[in-house]
Amino acid sequence: MNLSRRTFIASAALMPVACGIPLSYEKGVSVPAPSPLPTVRPPQVGQEWSYIKKDVFNGKTLGIITERVANIGSSITIARTEDGNMLPNEVQSSWGYVSVDSQWPKVMHFSPALPLWPLELSSSWSKQFNTKYTIAGYPDGRLNWQEYMSAQGWEKITVPAGEFVTLRFSNLINYESEDANKIACMHKETIWFAPQIGRWVARETSGSYEIQADGGATISEGSFQWQLTSYK
Repeated sequence: MNLSRRTFIASAALMPVACGIPLSYEKGVSVPAPSPLPTVRPPQVGQEWSYIKKDVFNGKTLGIITERVANIGSSITIARTEDGNMLPNEVQSSWGYVSVDSQWPKVMHFSPALPLWPLELSSSWSKQFNTKYTIAGYPDGRLNWQEYMSAQGWEKITVPAGEFVTLRFSNLINYESEDANKIACMHKETIWFAPQIGRWVARETSGSYEIQADGGATISEGSFQWQLTSYK
């Protein structure tokens, strides 16, 4: 997959059409960059974040996702549950770099690992990352993943857990599907990252792909929103 940054810029307009009673998209209030810039809270076993997950299309609550630092060693394990039921773990090769991401419909193993937030907490920071991923059932299928991460500015945002000063950034992703019939696969994420808690406090995702065998028909994937409800 040889895609240019121009593809990412064009895909910024990608938004699925909602039906029913859609959920309002998150909005923060622009604020000056903190001075001095904050540092990201380092991980400790027992740190925990809980999020309410909703369907943007209809506003329905889908569940409560809880993530907890379970182990710190040569890698960092984040144990995840949904409404008390175990989910696959997230694994970070080092703090802020995900090597096993279980937030997608299928667990993805990235090599090299991908950053979870901007490498510099600056409103003007941006960078493109190219990596490979594998998923369960396709251990020999190293698939292309191209991600353009860009910060949009500091914002004050209110979620169920309270008010936070965050760095808002977006990820525009082009990836190669394990299904050869799926082409032009794209994801868009908007994330509000709070350095003081070492995690994001709000996140929105959407995506689409085309069906090669159906004349290039575009299919919109689900659009979801997460809001922090508590942390420790």
